[in-house]
Amino acid sequence: MNSDSQRFNSQSEKMRVSYDTIAAEYANRIYPELKNKPFDRQLLDRFADEVRMSGPVCDIGCGPAHIARYLFDRGVNAFGLDLSAGMLHQAKRLNPSIDFIQGSMLRLGLGSDTLAGIAAFYSIIHVGREHVVATLSELRRVLKRKGSLLLAFHLGEDVIHTTDFHRHAVDFEVTLFGLEEMTGYAKAAGLSLQQAMERDPYPEVEYQSRRGYILATKP
Repeated sequence: MNSDSQRFNSQSEKMRVSYDTIAAEYANRIYPELKNKPFDRQLLDRFADEVRMSGPVCDIGCGPAHIARYLFDRGVNAFGLDLSAGMLHQAKRLNPSIDFIQGSMLRLGLGSDTLAGIAAFYSIIHVGREHVVATLSELRRVLKRKGSLLLAFHLGEDVIHTTDFHRHAVDFEVTLFGLEEMTGYAKAAGLSLQQAMERDPYPEVEYQSRRGYILATKP
């Protein structure tokens, strides 16, 4: 195993342990947030209309699965995937009617050409720049032809080392991406870009960073 792979595996393990630790607190704070995010709801409504009748849809990096739940309640055959067993425990507790599996974005453990869509909200931020194209290529692999990807991320240029989440000790990195940068990664991974958008943060609702969104399909 080369040093790059070792570093990635080490970071993934730190992130998994961190999210296991904060799972209950994170779910309590994040699960209800969509009610205060009209822009996100509008995007998810559009996404739901595109994938509803086409097959299974995965909420990747689902956390407490508020995205999967929103889609499920709109008739989408949605399920969730997350690296953290603690997060999956919270997701199952809050959404007993939805299925969940444990997995990594780089190794999904799903068959090729099987998903009608993927929603990945703020999970790509835990992937270093050097692994983003490989990660998006893995997402592309599991999508059906014409399948849709809705990707959300924090905008910026920095890599932030996070050690605290509401007085809970954590240890992971958050990578911020430019909108043009991420669209370039998506194209390099073989995805067809449909739309790229950004918005200001909602005051008193979420972390105060500008947000980027990409809607892409598998050609």
